[in-house]
Amino acid sequence: MADSDIVQDDQNAVSLFNLFLSLWCYRKLITVITSCAAIIAVLGSVVSIILPPEISFLPNLYTPRANMLINDSGSQGGGIAAAINASGLGGLASMAGVNVSGGPVFSALAAYMVSSDTMLDSVVEKFGLIKRYKIKKYVTAESRKKLKKYLTADYDEESGVFTVSFSDYDPVFAREVADYCVDYLSRRFDGLGLDKNLRQKENLGKGIAAAYESIRDLEQEIQALEQSASAPYGGRVQNVMLETRRINMELQAQQQIYTQLKVQLELTNATIASETPVFQVLETAQAPDRKSGPSRGALCAIVTLVAFFFSIFLAFTLAALENIMNDPEAMEKFRAVNGKRNKE
Repeated sequence: MADSDIVQDDQNAVSLFNLFLSLWCYRKLITVITSCAAIIAVLGSVVSIILPPEISFLPNLYTPRANMLINDSGSQGGGIAAAINASGLGGLASMAGVNVSGGPVFSALAAYMVSSDTMLDSVVEKFGLIKRYKIKKYVTAESRKKLKKYLTADYDEESGVFTVSFSDYDPVFAREVADYCVDYLSRRFDGLGLDKNLRQKENLGKGIAAAYESIRDLEQEIQALEQSASAPYGGRVQNVMLETRRINMELQAQQQIYTQLKVQLELTNATIASETPVFQVLETAQAPDRKSGPSRGALCAIVTLVAFFFSIFLAFTLAALENIMNDPEAMEKFRAVNGKRNKE
C-alpha cells in the first residue's frame, strides 16, 4: 500500500471520528429534540382521538366503496363518439383525455364525470358540504377542492370494475355520499344513451304504449259507431259501415304493429340478459365499522425520525460554528470580510 493511501485512510478515519465526536458532544441536544418530538406526536394523537370528530384536527376517517362494472368492450367504433358528441360532452371529454374517436372510453368517461365540476357541485349542494367543511371564502372553488380530497375513483382494467369511494369521519354520511355518486353516474350514463340495447328497449316501450293507446281509441270508435248504427240514420247507414270498415282496417294494422313491437321487445330483453350492460352497479356502499386512516403510529414514527435527523443536522451545524469560532485563522478571515463589507 502506498504512503498516500495510508494518509488518505488516516484522514478519513479522523473525519469519521470528528463527526462521531460532534454527535457525542451534542448527544443531549439530539436526545431532547427527538424525545420532545416523539412525546408531542403521541400526545397529539391521543388528543385527536379524545376530541369529537367534527372538531378534531386528526379524526378517524371511514371510507365506504361502491363497485360498478364498466363494459368498455361495447364502446368500440363510432357509436360512442356520436353519442358523446351529440350529448354536448365531446369537447369536455377530449380535454379530460377521453378519446371520443373510438376505442374503450366508458371507464375514462366515468372517471372524468367523477371529477367534473357538475358532479362536484351537485354533491356539495346535496349534502351541504360548504357548511360542513366551514368554508367561508371562495366557496365554489374551495368546496370542489375539499371534495376532491376525499372523493376518489379507481378503475381496474383487468376486471372492468370501477370503484367510487368517499372518506369522512361519519361512516353513514360517507356511505350516503358514495351511493349518491353512483346514482348520479347511473343517471348520466342513461341520459347519454350509451347502451344501444337499453335505448332500443326504451324506444320499443314507448312504441308499444303508443300502439296500445291507438288500439283502445279505435276500439272505442268502433263501439260508438256500432251503437249509432242501430239508430235511424236513414241514408247515413252506408257511411257508418264504410267508416267502421276503415277503422277496422286501421285497428288490424295497429294490432300487427303492437304484436311486432312486443316480439322485438322480448328479443331485446333476451339480448340484454345475455350481454354485459355498459354500466352496472355491482355493490352499493356499506358503512364501514373500521377506520381507513389516519395511521397515528406511522405518523408518530415519521415525526420522531424527522426530529432525529433534524437534531443531527443541528448538531453538525453547531459543531461547525464552534470549530470556526475556535480557529483564529478562520475568525481573522471572517473579520476581514466583514470589515470590507462595512467599508463598502
